[in-house]
Amino acid sequence: MYAVQYIAIVVVLALMLYVMGKYGKKEFEWGDFLFWESLLVVMLLIAIFPIEIAMAIKQLLGLGRGLDALFVVGIGLSYLLILKVYVAVDRTEREITELTRKVAIELEEINEKLEKIEEKL
Repeated sequence: MYAVQYIAIVVVLALMLYVMGKYGKKEFEWGDFLFWESLLVVMLLIAIFPIEIAMAIKQLLGLGRGLDALFVVGIGLSYLLILKVYVAVDRTEREITELTRKVAIELEEINEKLEKIEEKL
């Protein structure tokens, strides 16, 4: 094994412990925990068996070199993560917009009631 593999294994294991800690503190939901742990297990397997996995992906995708296969898979996973973040941000923006509308409507109703009360006085 190469030194970079040992470094990758240590980093991935540390990230796995970090994710477990976040889940233990209830900062991650079950689905997020499962997603990240699964991704980290795959990264751990790639760190332990990089050549074997690269060759299997190379044959599956029909690419020339194993490293190319790992880059293609890595780019694909990166796009999936970007999509996941985009969807989460979009959902959050929609929720903020809806809450802002509700607060504005309620504030307007409160102001109208206050004006009626002031007129009576």
